[in-house]
Amino acid sequence: MTQAVAPGAPTTLDVHHVTTYRYAWPVEHAQQRAVVMPPAYPWQTVGAHRADIDPAPSHQHLRIDAFGNNVLHFMLDVPHESMRLATTSTVTLTPRWQTFDAARGMAWEDAARMLRYRAGQPFHAEAEFVYASPNVALHADLRDYARRSFAPGVTVAQGAIDLMHRIHADFAYHGEATEVHTPALEAFALRSGVCQDFAQVMIGCLRSIGLAARYVSGYLCTDPPPGEPRLLGADASHAWAGVWCPVNGWIDLDPTNDVLADTRHVTLAIARDYSDVPLLHGVIVGGGEHTVEVEVSVVPWQAGAPALASRTVAQAGGAGEDRA
Repeated sequence: MTQAVAPGAPTTLDVHHVTTYRYAWPVEHAQQRAVVMPPAYPWQTVGAHRADIDPAPSHQHLRIDAFGNNVLHFMLDVPHESMRLATTSTVTLTPRWQTFDAARGMAWEDAARMLRYRAGQPFHAEAEFVYASPNVALHADLRDYARRSFAPGVTVAQGAIDLMHRIHADFAYHGEATEVHTPALEAFALRSGVCQDFAQVMIGCLRSIGLAARYVSGYLCTDPPPGEPRLLGADASHAWAGVWCPVNGWIDLDPTNDVLADTRHVTLAIARDYSDVPLLHGVIVGGGEHTVEVEVSVVPWQAGAPALASRTVAQAGGAGEDRA
């Protein structure tokens, strides 16, 4: 029986993700970097996590990167014609926005001013997310599009939510319109793309007016409550954007689905843009052409289901990726 979740109650989800690479000829050696283990946040508790790799790695270790993400490094030194990475996580999410008031907060101009570098003034760590990054340029076209949502005196949250509404309305979700490395400015010109593109366009707009915005990758629950529509981006890894407000902290917004990211969004990683946190990335010797198969399932935890054995592939102190 599926767990009944009352409105505003924490939600527990089971996340299953399998990525399989098949190569034209054997890979002799591989060193891979994978972002597959959800971190703990004030709103997100990881009850269990399991990762299985075939063929079995000769060496593996888990580290925490500069953004606080769990990054798994592993080495395969036996010839292999396929590689399978399967992960399962049980995650409990606590509602974040029950008392959220978008009108309560700092005006966006003041927030942008606070984040500018000034000699001798306090440094805000969030300023790291104001600058351009590999996939997200600062550009006048993005600035002009954003300013339509940010009239003088509008709070950061009010402007960001309006920008999210507009991107959702103006852009078409189309899986073939862009590629994994398509920059935000190109997706903006196309007015089309997938979750990754929607998020990076929104980030570029926010940064172009001086606000701190970050990329969030993760998963989206595929089993909506009765009567609610199934959200876009639920068949693979998902992505959304976060904007920093000095009063409210980081506010996560999903422009693909026009909602604030909450108890149906599992956070996997936070970064400047997608290029920092592809699901799987590495160096291989051999292999030639390859195909990738991805299976993702995010469903409510079921009472009475076998407990997931808590196992991490290591303790914390290119091959490719699937799309968001």
